[in-house]
Amino acid sequence: MPQPQTLLQLTGRSYAPASLSNACLLIIDAQEEYRSGALPLPGLDAAIGEIANLLAAARAAGSPIVHVKHLGVPGGFLDPQGPRGRFLPELAPLPGETVVEKRLPNAFSGTELHDRLQALGRLDLIVCGFMTHSSVSTTVRACKDYGYRCTLVDSACATRDLPYRDGVITADALHRAEMAALADNFAALVPHAKALV
Repeated sequence: MPQPQTLLQLTGRSYAPASLSNACLLIIDAQEEYRSGALPLPGLDAAIGEIANLLAAARAAGSPIVHVKHLGVPGGFLDPQGPRGRFLPELAPLPGETVVEKRLPNAFSGTELHDRLQALGRLDLIVCGFMTHSSVSTTVRACKDYGYRCTLVDSACATRDLPYRDGVITADALHRAEMAALADNFAALVPHAKALV
């Protein structure tokens, strides 16, 4: 059988990954819940290291950075008033960096994200964060509707194990399947931060 191609390849709409010099770095939900809360993610430390590399390179290049923060349930997941909702300290925004707060997985829904991105004037987005199958996926899919070109950094995202029927889909399998789905029709995919820095 021939090697399968993505829809982007089959339709002639594929594009090269963005570079930090012409893109905006979009970091999704880099929050404490995923380290010390009820949703610890396998592979989190490695993903944090990759995001930190992207963040340092974007800052050095003077590229715009947007930090998305999920406002969860008071006293519960991603508590907006407690430690579980705080940014991970090593990935926290610096003064002057844009922060967009959301209440749904899709970072465009009910937020000013589109307006903020339009004001920055960048159609290319480099996307990373948590969780791959949820907020990362829904936001990247929505980006296409708004006309943005996404570059996803595989190793700078992570997710968790999920129950399925009478078993479990592992975080690694879920992450890989979601990345493949997004690379099919919604984003250019690069393996590591070093591909962009």
